[in-house]
Amino acid sequence: MRRLRRVKIVATLGPASSDRAMIQRLFEAGADVFRINMSHSSHEVLNNLVSDIRAVEKIVRRPIGILADLQGPKLRLGLFAEKSISVEKGDRLTLDGDPAPGDKSRVQLPHPEVLAALKPDQRILVDDGRVQLKVIEASDGKVLVEVVVGTTLSNRKGMSFPDTVIPTTAMTEKDRADADAAIEAGADWIALSFIQRPADVAELRKIVRGRAGIMSKIEKPQALEHLHEIVELSDGLMVARGDLGVEMPLEQVPGIQKRITRLSRRYGKPVIVATQMLESMIESPVPTRAEVSDVATAVFEGADAVMLSAESAAGRYPVEAVSTMNRIAEAVETDDLYPPIIHAQRSVAEATGQDAISLAARTMTDTLDLAAIVCWTFSGATAIRASRERPRNAIVVLTPNINTARRMALPWGLHSVLTDDVRDMDDMVRRACDLTHQEGFAKIGERVVIIAGLPFGTPGSTNMMRIAFINVPH
Repeated sequence: MRRLRRVKIVATLGPASSDRAMIQRLFEAGADVFRINMSHSSHEVLNNLVSDIRAVEKIVRRPIGILADLQGPKLRLGLFAEKSISVEKGDRLTLDGDPAPGDKSRVQLPHPEVLAALKPDQRILVDDGRVQLKVIEASDGKVLVEVVVGTTLSNRKGMSFPDTVIPTTAMTEKDRADADAAIEAGADWIALSFIQRPADVAELRKIVRGRAGIMSKIEKPQALEHLHEIVELSDGLMVARGDLGVEMPLEQVPGIQKRITRLSRRYGKPVIVATQMLESMIESPVPTRAEVSDVATAVFEGADAVMLSAESAAGRYPVEAVSTMNRIAEAVETDDLYPPIIHAQRSVAEATGQDAISLAARTMTDTLDLAAIVCWTFSGATAIRASRERPRNAIVVLTPNINTARRMALPWGLHSVLTDDVRDMDDMVRRACDLTHQEGFAKIGERVVIIAGLPFGTPGSTNMMRIAFINVPH
């Protein structure tokens, strides 16, 4: 099955899409990668979903990517004697470590590391920002806060601290266990939540050890302060606009999205734009005009993928949401403005052999009107560098490594084909031409450019480029 677009679609699985038949329908509607949210998935559910995805993969005969999204630390308010209290602007109360039920004067903040880190004038957001507090005084084991925006404080509501660097890792014990389980199950990407510093990514990398790609979710202001270092350590990035929009002023989020997207493209790291892209389709069979424009903007920016969350996981119209996103992407990529916008956003090639070869391949396809770029790769590095160039024509990825084929389901423009390893140069050229023709990317008589690394199977050794004619298949 050949997609008629280069941007990829990530669909979250959940109660509305947890059976094998629905997963197949979502793939046929346009989903390239399936996200499993570990906040709501036990290891049993994880394994069952992975098994169903792999069964669908055999039916459709296409590599399908799996993204396991770690929950990250959940910071929550304590309990109230009356389950909730009403608060108004100007009210003051104390947050402390006492587990006794709270009242109008005090309540527990059951995270001593947070109490120790808070300082005067820092903000505390409760219940996705519906209640906003400001620290007035901070002393050992407790802080006095004033209500800036108030409605109701109730039991166990989530809290965020946009101005505070919390001296804990982004990974909990649950996350470590979930990461191990996801890798054991065969997930292709692991997404890390609530990153504050590069060391958080390095911690997950020690667990993953190259067995999956690391997708760093950018959703905290502290991560933006170290964005370059986080990008360098990551295999991909996600613009997690939900929590980012809680911890940052909403009007800044569009600019941050563009900044992250362009920086990811500069480094050649896949980037996903996520959260509320077609939010109204949780309940409606059609999106709003603003949502269509939001998805289109991400595609025009050159994002590698756009993601559905509750729309496909718990909504009433999961298949319609995926097919709608698919149609929007196809429409954008056939718009006359799309090629010049993508071209204008290209970054200067890095001073590496891989980038020089990828740039030359893209230039050749434009100059000589070649049908496709064909990448022979074992690790996927060659294909990702070719994707970074955003060529006008298709990129066909040939690999003997099933894990690479699945991981390459995410980056922009890559069409992965699993094939046997090559014996020599002639075998490589012959099979590159035959498979590109079979997959519908080139006709007999057309030409393709083939890029690879010699010796074969050596990661990061992209150093060969060759133009070949498509002949009658052998």
